[in-house]
Amino acid sequence: MIRTGIGYDSHRFAPPGPLVLGGVTIESDVRLAGHSDGDAVAHAVTDAILGAAALGDIGRLFPDTDPANENRDSIGMLRVAVARVHAAGWRVQQIDVVVVTEYPRLQPHRDAMRACLAEALEVRPEDVSLKGKSNEGMGWIGRGEGLACLATATLVRAE
Repeated sequence: MIRTGIGYDSHRFAPPGPLVLGGVTIESDVRLAGHSDGDAVAHAVTDAILGAAALGDIGRLFPDTDPANENRDSIGMLRVAVARVHAAGWRVQQIDVVVVTEYPRLQPHRDAMRACLAEALEVRPEDVSLKGKSNEGMGWIGRGEGLACLATATLVRAE
């Protein structure tokens, strides 16, 4: 049996940096504003795997009303979600992520992000696809106000 889930997250940029994306710290004058470390890639992936397993979403698991989640490491949150997915009898087979942003360019950080996500997901780096897309100057993303991430997760029944 195979299941697919979709995740989405967006965050605005705010000073000061650095920026955390896909579990990788990128030197920057801005960060992704959020209750946790703001890692929109990790948040979208977390929602995708939780959705595929019908286990809710990141906000239910880690509410922003809980002070314990302030500045929380999003890769750690993803690991908790993976453990829940495993406990429900599923395992991650593959992840596909699109980051829509004008900044930063993902190419210099892509391999490190794939490796970090793969470790947290307990898959191989080649099972994690990560693509960067520009918004061609349109809208809030095009104006450089923040970025958005979409993720698709494929789960299979654990054997």
